[in-house]
Amino acid sequence: MTDDPTDEISDIEARIERLAAIAERCRKYILASKIAIGGGAALLLITILGLFGFGQTAALGSIALVLGGIVSLGSNVSTLRQTDDAISAAEARRSALIGSFDLRVVADTPMKLV
Repeated sequence: MTDDPTDEISDIEARIERLAAIAERCRKYILASKIAIGGGAALLLITILGLFGFGQTAALGSIALVLGGIVSLGSNVSTLRQTDDAISAAEARRSALIGSFDLRVVADTPMKLV
């Protein structure tokens, strides 16, 4: 980090933006994982009931889809939690830096037109 607090605040804000992009990507993968789990479970149920005559390959594929979705879901939920924690820490640091400034209140005075 730099010695100038305003530069550090800018760096922190850039980091928060990068982390927010990562969090959004994780949310998309989480949704896709849930869809994969649901789709795999539905395909497995259809295969077990023999509704459309799908064979063993469809059953194995649906099991793989469910397991892959579960692994992806767990991984992305974990990453999202870590990213949210990092965002909270960065926002706290940014607030602390902003709070350390010696700001003065500027009084509202009417402007004089010349």
